Amino acid sequence: MGRLSAAAVAVLVGLILLLAFLPDSPDVTIKPDQSAQSEEHRWNLRFGHNMPQDSAMHEAAALYAKTVEEKSKGRVRITVFPNQKLGNDHQMLEMARRGDLDIVLTPTAKISAAMPSMQYVDLPFFFPQREDLYAMLDGEPGQLLLNGLKQIDLIGVTFWENGFKHFTANTPLLRADDFKGKKFRIMKSRLIQAQFDALGAKTYLIDFHETRKALSDGVVEGQENPLIAIKSMGIHEVQKHLTLSSHGYMGYVFSISAHTFKSLPPDLQDLLYRSARDLTAFEREQTRKREAKLLDTMRQSGMQIHTLSETAHAELRDKTAHIIPRFEEVIGSHVLSTTQELLLIKYGPSPESKQQIVIGLNADLSMDSKIGGLAIKRGAELAIEEINANGGVLGKPLVLIAKDDRGIASKGAANVKLFAERSDVVAIIGGVRSGVSATAIAQAQSSGIPYLIPWAAAAELTNPANDFVFRVSANDRDAVAFMGNYLLQHYRSPAIIYENTIWGRGAMSRMKQVSANKGRSLSDAVAFNIGQQNFKPEIDRIVRSGADSILMIAASDEAAKIINTLSESKSPLPVVAHWGITANRFFDATEESRKRVDLQFFQTFSFLTSPTPKKDALGRRYLDRYGVSSLNTIKAPSGVAQSYDTVHLLARAVKKAGTTDRYAVRNALERLEPYEGVIRRYAPPFTPERHDGLSPENYQIARYHPDGFIVSNPKPR
Repeated sequence: MGRLSAAAVAVLVGLILLLAFLPDSPDVTIKPDQSAQSEEHRWNLRFGHNMPQDSAMHEAAALYAKTVEEKSKGRVRITVFPNQKLGNDHQMLEMARRGDLDIVLTPTAKISAAMPSMQYVDLPFFFPQREDLYAMLDGEPGQLLLNGLKQIDLIGVTFWENGFKHFTANTPLLRADDFKGKKFRIMKSRLIQAQFDALGAKTYLIDFHETRKALSDGVVEGQENPLIAIKSMGIHEVQKHLTLSSHGYMGYVFSISAHTFKSLPPDLQDLLYRSARDLTAFEREQTRKREAKLLDTMRQSGMQIHTLSETAHAELRDKTAHIIPRFEEVIGSHVLSTTQELLLIKYGPSPESKQQIVIGLNADLSMDSKIGGLAIKRGAELAIEEINANGGVLGKPLVLIAKDDRGIASKGAANVKLFAERSDVVAIIGGVRSGVSATAIAQAQSSGIPYLIPWAAAAELTNPANDFVFRVSANDRDAVAFMGNYLLQHYRSPAIIYENTIWGRGAMSRMKQVSANKGRSLSDAVAFNIGQQNFKPEIDRIVRSGADSILMIAASDEAAKIINTLSESKSPLPVVAHWGITANRFFDATEESRKRVDLQFFQTFSFLTSPTPKKDALGRRYLDRYGVSSLNTIKAPSGVAQSYDTVHLLARAVKKAGTTDRYAVRNALERLEPYEGVIRRYAPPFTPERHDGLSPENYQIARYHPDGFIVSNPKPR
């Protein structure tokens, strides 16, 4: 390839900068193949989907191909293959992931096997109006879903559609009781199964192309599908009643193979991306126009068409509302939390109406501490549900609004600023990472808003300068001493491996002091960086130091890599870890290595063995609300319990203050009466001199049971 002219270089640079700052650009690092940048180059791309040629989707796909060819002046030509000509949905998806197909439209239900979060659009009766779902898919929640596709080598662009799902049957379906005992055909989906279970219906897994016959033969009595599917399969000819419920969505994900996308120059990347998004409204409008004609056809065939009343819609929504929290971890807490906040802004009391008291949650809901973040959110939700059932606080309901800090300090501080600007937010609850909390606290202090910590343990977070900060969690001033003394009781020469953050450095300093107090010294102290991948040099160094055990101060992802590396040693050293390992998928990531490494870790609470009287009732409510099978399977139980107690203490402070004035609430937190929490009896919870609610008497050493649940008070092997 010849050298580009100065003008061409300037154009390319300008386009790259433009893409970098576009608000709706895909969340990918664009690295064009430099060998493919000649302006004379031509790209012939293939585009596959499953809809027939006379569908709105194919009409939009054909227009997309024409638009791209015209705007690229013939540099890009797209051939559209409709009606599964290149294979079924699964086959086309895999082709696109490999780079054998350039563009693909995939039903969200079919992509959810690879990306479970795409079940978002199947949440029944979740979106009040059609336009609300469009706003979510075209806004931040949709972009979060699309961004996740890069994990499977696709560039998520936009959501097209086949319409909203409706119910059909041989009797009217106008109320929740009309579903009881009836037999419905469903596609394979845990979420859709849960929807019909909630309505008391019986379900049968039947292939879509066999549905009409199953209905005609009486094998099943009803089904759900968009109007175009109902018409195309002739379901209207064998079913007497159609209920326009719009309870779920048959969305299609428009995506581009990452292999193809990266081979294109920036201007063509932008053209392909923007052209699809620009045609989204057109595709949806064409679908709606065709639906109007389809309804006329169905009426003429003798089908009776019903529309749910507002009362019936609300009844069905209430019957299925429990599905949302039960699928939050699968779909993504960050996606659902953002959606819930946006819907609350539109439909809930406005900040000016002063009809609610908001608690902000500022936690990692999507990255390497997301299980811990979800545990904190669930503990807060359970407390709020309990408080609101008893009349709320000051006659107003408590509301939780969660923002994802993504484990990034600057994002956490920005979230605090947004919360502080809302007049109805009385306080903020923090997340797992101490480094993020330290930055968030600085913003909370300057904003004069109480910041409550239910997890982050760095000793520096609660000090006289941070007078708006209160913690119901461990303080590493004591927790590291607890872990260190435990190690020194059982081993002679421990080493410490710690992340190079405020949390890790503070723990290292305290462990050295604990050792010195015992007349010993650490065998070694080894730091590592967040995101580090290779830990063999650090483990080799610790082994050479003569250590007989390790104190590990690490978050889940790095901790898993450390344990996996350690397990490869001839005689793996035993490890005592801080509780950061429980905040994500450490257990699953160390399935084999944990068989060789004697691992114990720090905790403050167990639903199985903690002695407090409230734990059983909280455990039962957790199982019921989140559809968890047993107390053994509750993830990050310390985070749940600490957040639950935190919200109850905050509510008592607001009640004591008699106002939501933030300074008054801060003062009330220091002067609360004794309270029987789920972790301990707080007597009192805080004082002007002490903003930590837990103490060493609440600390324990735990380990994982082979089935994954946490067992308290074990003894070293």
